[in-house]
Amino acid sequence: MDLWSAISVGLKEIWANKFRSLLTMLGIILGVASLVSMSALVAGMEKGAREALIAIGGLKKVRLEPQDVPVDQRHLKDQAVGITMKDVEALQHNAHSIEILSPEMRQYGAVVGAKGKTFSPFIVAGVWPVALEMGEHEIEHGRMFNEMDDDMARSVCVIGTETRNELFGSPEEAGREIIPIGEIITINNQAFTIIGMFKHYESEQDRKKRELENSKPKEARSGPTRSKGWRGGGQGNFVFWLKNATVFMPMNTMWIKFRSGSTSSSSSWGRSSSITYDAGDPRLSTLEVRLKDVENMDAALQQIRNILMITHKGIEDFAFRTQEEWSENINAFIKNARLSGGIIAAISLLVGGIGIMNIMLASISERVREVGIRKSVGATTLDIFVQILVESVVLAVLGGLVGLEVSFLLVKVLASISPTDNAPIITMGAMALAFGSSVGIGVLAGLFPAFKASRLSPLVALRYD
Repeated sequence: MDLWSAISVGLKEIWANKFRSLLTMLGIILGVASLVSMSALVAGMEKGAREALIAIGGLKKVRLEPQDVPVDQRHLKDQAVGITMKDVEALQHNAHSIEILSPEMRQYGAVVGAKGKTFSPFIVAGVWPVALEMGEHEIEHGRMFNEMDDDMARSVCVIGTETRNELFGSPEEAGREIIPIGEIITINNQAFTIIGMFKHYESEQDRKKRELENSKPKEARSGPTRSKGWRGGGQGNFVFWLKNATVFMPMNTMWIKFRSGSTSSSSSWGRSSSITYDAGDPRLSTLEVRLKDVENMDAALQQIRNILMITHKGIEDFAFRTQEEWSENINAFIKNARLSGGIIAAISLLVGGIGIMNIMLASISERVREVGIRKSVGATTLDIFVQILVESVVLAVLGGLVGLEVSFLLVKVLASISPTDNAPIITMGAMALAFGSSVGIGVLAGLFPAFKASRLSPLVALRYD
């Protein structure tokens, strides 16, 4: 019997026992569907996490933050100064592993107001113009403030779209694009002029949803479509909301209007300035640096640490925060999710394989006389072995194909109830792995029944009734 004849006989046997065959394939169907769905969920979460990582600067970005002095240096606590502009100047001149650096001075809990509305952005900070490049920001309307604005401490600012939405209304609510360039806002009762607005940041999933909703006829739309941002939950969306809920102003403006008050004086912050300030070395909230080469991160961080230890007189009151830690956490989470999901899917497939083996053994018991007749008219042991093995594989293949169809439906259900911020992504690799596993299970499950059937004696089989 050739292969196609064996497959035809296998399909006829399955059709003759439809309900029993369906129950047999159920384990394979569930195993394939769970494996594909699990892979799709993990792929969606990984994509969202990678998007967020890129949105905040990628692996080259390192944040320097003030921290409490170590236990063995507590007696030097009064001399600890945190991150200062002296550190910026020292790193500019001596840290050759740094590509760019961006000092940041934040005003925590600041209240922004306009047209009778108030809002507390996540970030209200004084920065250098280079913060645009450091934070992967893009100006959509207006302009970024420049070094002249910074040197003259002008009361200007650049805002994110979430800040715009809270103070002036969103485009979806107004039915038109709202561009508040030239508008006056107050930051802690200090007047500022908006000279620029960042583009709207959102995940790829939110962008596609918004574009799909906006492409519908107006009467068919479900309502205003706004990126859920942080309110949508999850670390990835939080990053996009953070970038949207931002107000940037020149560093010198922040210092003069909100942070000055010390008694010493200075006229320079690491670059030329025409303004005299009220403090010798203003403290920074953070200092972000971008390294030239992420492959040599350890050496670069050690170089930065050595320079800072000199400017801080040996007091280690600073800490590094790298995106590498976030990337490692992403990799560990994805690995664990795939492992746990793979184990569950493997158990389902194993149960399906046991079901196939059981039904094939039952089928052989029912067809002992048929096997005896076939052997008596010339069928070889190999013919019987191949016939039973092919029937087992046909069951597994059909179960795998149905499982792939079910996985699409299951992924749609999971996408509607899943707590993740990114839609599941079905990949060809996952589908191929799941289907290949189902075929492999079919082969393994059919080996023993096929071997048992092929070893039957024709004389004994023909006596069987």
